[in-house]
Amino acid sequence: MSQGLEHSLTSWSGQALKHQASWIDDIDARVRVVCSGLFALVVVSSQHFVPALLGLLCAFLLVKSSKLNIKRTLRRVVAMDLFMLMLICVLPFTTPGDPIFSVFGLTASWQGLLHALLITVKANAVLLVLFSLVATMSASTLGHALAHLKVPDKLVHLMLFMVRYLDVISQEYKKMRRAMQARAFVLRTNRHTWKSIGYLFGMLLIRSVERAERISDAMKCRGFCGRYYLNDEMKIGRVDVVFGVASLCFLVLLIGLNIDDLFK
Repeated sequence: MSQGLEHSLTSWSGQALKHQASWIDDIDARVRVVCSGLFALVVVSSQHFVPALLGLLCAFLLVKSSKLNIKRTLRRVVAMDLFMLMLICVLPFTTPGDPIFSVFGLTASWQGLLHALLITVKANAVLLVLFSLVATMSASTLGHALAHLKVPDKLVHLMLFMVRYLDVISQEYKKMRRAMQARAFVLRTNRHTWKSIGYLFGMLLIRSVERAERISDAMKCRGFCGRYYLNDEMKIGRVDVVFGVASLCFLVLLIGLNIDDLFK
């Protein structure tokens, strides 16, 4: 099985991860991309907790169905929630409403706290759905799906090259770090350390540009003219239709709940 995007993102730490096959892997990549995009649009547009919590519940079910590693997935979600925690701490003090408490003359409001919690629920739901539907497919499969969906070729090329050469840039970084350690460099909080780190990232940028130029020349020598050629024919099957219809029905339900809450 080709390596999924969730595994490509771990190549910086050199992890060798395996993904267990599930029924979600049999769904057409275009259907998965479209459904995840529509899900994100509907959930982010929700203004109430009921549709957002239903979206989060659906996201958990998809994570379970896609057979993702629960511990690794939760670690990534917690990494995002650390940023959301800062939002929860700040937003109540910047949103007017019914006061909860005051700190140094600043008053926190219930409306601001609820708004921050709602944003957190929506962010977690969207992230888990992307992990389940998009991150479980390989980079080449995602590239072909985006190309079939008429996404501009330049964006498709940019995404594919980014995933492909993350590990190459990582190896360049590790090579230069080992060279610095061989010269007895030790990280400290002084001017020399900051200058050395600046030189390190500067050289990493220069080497990345040089490698990009060599890759571009090699592709032109092989007849590359800026067009993304589709090597496989994607066909919609019965499983794709059932999953697409079920997803649309669920999204219509969420939209209906939002409309009902607006008229209450």
